[in-house]
Amino acid sequence: MNRDSLLAQLTALDFMAVELALYLDTHPCEKKVIEKYNSVIREADMIRMEYERLYGPLCSYRSPSNADQWNWKDNPWPWECAANFEIKEREWQ
Repeated sequence: MNRDSLLAQLTALDFMAVELALYLDTHPCEKKVIEKYNSVIREADMIRMEYERLYGPLCSYRSPSNADQWNWKDNPWPWECAANFEIKEREWQ
């Protein structure tokens, strides 16, 4: 999977996690939603780990602490074109 695909999937999963968390704020006893939230978090963590394994950390506090050098500065900054991806238009069903 390429960088843009991983970022697109992670963005969607993180969005879903926020939305589910907001729903659970007002409906804290809905077990199916809690299960879905936990599933989304696990999936996002797996994709985040895969992205970081291939392309480096997504944020400074996830940079390896045992490195001989501070590598966070080597990644493109969020405002640089290389750090952004374009979500392709999809047909929504």
